[in-house]
Amino acid sequence: MNFKTLFAVVAAASAGLWCMAQNNIIEEVAWIIGDEPIYKSEIEQAYQDAQQDRVPIEGDPYCVLPEQIAIERLFLHQADLDTVEVTESMVMQQADAQMNFLVTNLGTREKVEQYFRKPFHEIREYYATNLRNRFRVNQVRQNLTKNVKITPSQVRQYFNDLPQDSIPFVPLEVEVQIITVNPRIPRQEIDDVKARLRDYADRVNRGEADFSTLAILYSEAPEGVRGGEIGFMGRGQLVPEYAAVAFNLNDPKKVSKIVETEYGFHIIQLIEKRGDRINTRHILLKPKVQQKDLDEAVVRLDSLRTDLEVGKFTFEEAARFVSQDKDTRNSNGVMVNSETGTTRFQMSQLPQEVALKVGSMEPGDVSEPFIMRDPKHGREIVAVVKLARRIPAHRANLSDDYQLIKDMYEQSAKEKIIQDWLKKKIKDTYVRIEDGWRGCDFKYDGWVKTR
Repeated sequence: MNFKTLFAVVAAASAGLWCMAQNNIIEEVAWIIGDEPIYKSEIEQAYQDAQQDRVPIEGDPYCVLPEQIAIERLFLHQADLDTVEVTESMVMQQADAQMNFLVTNLGTREKVEQYFRKPFHEIREYYATNLRNRFRVNQVRQNLTKNVKITPSQVRQYFNDLPQDSIPFVPLEVEVQIITVNPRIPRQEIDDVKARLRDYADRVNRGEADFSTLAILYSEAPEGVRGGEIGFMGRGQLVPEYAAVAFNLNDPKKVSKIVETEYGFHIIQLIEKRGDRINTRHILLKPKVQQKDLDEAVVRLDSLRTDLEVGKFTFEEAARFVSQDKDTRNSNGVMVNSETGTTRFQMSQLPQEVALKVGSMEPGDVSEPFIMRDPKHGREIVAVVKLARRIPAHRANLSDDYQLIKDMYEQSAKEKIIQDWLKKKIKDTYVRIEDGWRGCDFKYDGWVKTR
């Protein structure tokens, strides 16, 4: 996240906390929804949030924003009626993640408190409250639309009824298969890494060094810059090997044994346990790949490519038995776009090294072996890719883009249900808009009640 985004997050939260501090002062009431007031300070906070987040407001902010707040209140009221509850651990995990982000970028907990002029726990609760409300609103929306069923005939009819200028333009996309090999790492390199970690652990256990200082100096994990602290995590958020050791730690002054994960080798120190979540710090070292081992892996995949060209076996068979990428090995090497959940990629969505190869290939071509950085683990690996399909830029059509059009129709059907529900909810709910806040062209009719 860049500095501008950080500033937006911090400034928006600061505005919200300032408004919280004003609750002991008599405030101007702008709206009343049911029996809940909407204060002028809430609207001003929402306006500051939108400005800092660069969210455009279409229309007069003092008309648009109170209506948005009122709509949220309607959803939250329905959540109360439906006894919608959210998993508190999930709320606190995300709140803790936000606090960890602030600490990382502002430096320390004390600096966060100084910036917001609030105790750390109050800032954390502010984020937790916002997250809790957001989860509850989303759950109500899901409950309202959970019975939507889409048939192919409905999708076809929806597409046929779309005006020509509403049919989306789909940019160039590709489908790619990949085979990867992790270069061999010499035993001596692994032993050297473990020896360094044992030395760090011994120095901390003897009281000769501070774990967080060693993490800053030596850890290869992103969290190293903040002393190795990863923040509060549930067991399911951690890789299994790390979680198994971390959750068995009890003494914050001691360091764990060496733990091997898919990311490398770690030593771990407990900071705090809180229910089913744990905060730890760690030092990660990754055994280095030597150039000769990379070259050896390149030769191995070059031989594999030759076998593919003469038809000894198919790319799909090679992916299943040779590839060391567990995410694609069981799907014949097919890469899946994490942003969309589909097998299609725009060129900018592919790893850079893969995009460079695919850009000059024809469907069915298999690339020469190349070295790339594993996007997940950050280590160097060797790969070959096959361009399975290229879909030129085009206006969406049912044969090539059925899933896209189905998603559009499904979203449209769900949105209609939500809109119809809101209109009825507004009609059935007591609403009073105070003088000075009524002269608006609201998105929904029915806010201003006629007597």
